[in-house]
Amino acid sequence: EAQVCGLQEGDQISMEALLNGLLLHSGNDNAVAIAEYAGDGSVEDFVNLMNKKAEELGATNTHFVTPNGLHDENHYTTAYDMYLIFQEAIKLQDFVDIIKTDSIDVSYADANGNTVSKTWTNTNQYLKGETQSPDGITVIGGKTGTTNAAGYCLVLYSQNKKGQDIISIVYKGDSRSSMYTLMNEILSTFAK
Repeated sequence: EAQVCGLQEGDQISMEALLNGLLLHSGNDNAVAIAEYAGDGSVEDFVNLMNKKAEELGATNTHFVTPNGLHDENHYTTAYDMYLIFQEAIKLQDFVDIIKTDSIDVSYADANGNTVSKTWTNTNQYLKGETQSPDGITVIGGKTGTTNAAGYCLVLYSQNKKGQDIISIVYKGDSRSSMYTLMNEILSTFAK
């Protein structure tokens, strides 16, 4: 039941396209492909790198088991730790460029050398124009995530009218609409 981009064994795809599929479309298969590549063929090695980086950032209440965040009892984080991790990520312009994109067209070769073309759309309703941010708040981008155990989650990067960067987080929303309602309440109350 996981969200996927539809990758198949033997596909030849760029890291840039994989990252776009992961961050825009929440492609869990892309997360595994990235992990296998960056972990020298081993998802476990990549997860160890994730845990090491989290510790370096001070995210001491985080332990990763999967590269995609799918549920595992030993896979957990906190809002504060996610803030630390996301704060580090937005220092990378390539990351920001991806999370602020509404959709992207990608092409790659399948195992038989045939060209596969897809469009991956951002799951962030602010960027899709389906949810309006509060007055004075400019949404730059973010990352959504949903599992039965975690509920509807959103880590958002925005700026207030003073130009100050804002990172806001909602975890355990009971629906997509309530998640955005909660996020707008946070932004209206604390981000001005």
